[in-house]
Amino acid sequence: MNDRVPLVGRIQQDLTAAMKARDADRTSALRMAKAALVNREIEKKGPLDDAETARVLQGLVRQREDSVFQFRKANRPELVQKEEKEIALLKSYLPAEASAADIDAAVERAVAETGASSPRDMGKAMKAAMAVLEAQGKPADGRKLSDAMRKRLGA
Repeated sequence: MNDRVPLVGRIQQDLTAAMKARDADRTSALRMAKAALVNREIEKKGPLDDAETARVLQGLVRQREDSVFQFRKANRPELVQKEEKEIALLKSYLPAEASAADIDAAVERAVAETGASSPRDMGKAMKAAMAVLEAQGKPADGRKLSDAMRKRLGA
């Protein structure tokens, strides 16, 4: 049996350690992540596996990235800094993101597999490319993948 601590368990352990160390920023960010994970477990009516946990954390990272964009527009550097710290913390629990080369390779493979030749075929090619990257254990930002696919299909 795999003796590796599940991602949810690691977050709980780190939250406990941050609370004991009186690290307010870390405690706050980990509590927020734990709350989102518990909410997802309630929606699902069962425990989350590591892939589902990673998807929840990726969603939280995306929310923080959107906040950073908004705070930069509003000229609020102190809030940008807080959000960027949370992004770094959340990303530390996620597997390494797919590189540009990984994305390009997945796009080429997906186009070859699906026979996609025009922007009309983008949906099925995107699905295939995501499957290729997930099989490799390399999550990809949907926007980056979409941009690469559009470029490849000439959209």
